[in-house]
Amino acid sequence: MMKRKEFRTVNRILGEQPRIGPFPADQVFPWTAIALITYLICKQSLQASWLVTGLVIAWGWGTWWTLTSNKTWLSKFLTVPRVTRGYKRFYSLIQRRGRGKWAGGREK
Repeated sequence: MMKRKEFRTVNRILGEQPRIGPFPADQVFPWTAIALITYLICKQSLQASWLVTGLVIAWGWGTWWTLTSNKTWLSKFLTVPRVTRGYKRFYSLIQRRGRGKWAGGREK
């Protein structure tokens, strides 16, 4: 008797980057440090408003995430070359002496 092969159920989260909610887990501690340092500098030392402090914190988080993120996130900005096969005859753009006006071209 042949055994029927059944698909195994696989946990979809396996192999994924750890997350805490929508945030990558490896960014939580640096973002906390950035927020605390920015709070101490902007709010405590410079007496800035909460809006300014929040904007500087968001700017710091975004900068840190951009600099330390993995390649898969940065690869969104890199275009992948499209390779296709061409069947057109090659004509050089450099003039050759004695073979006509253009290389590969024929004068009549």
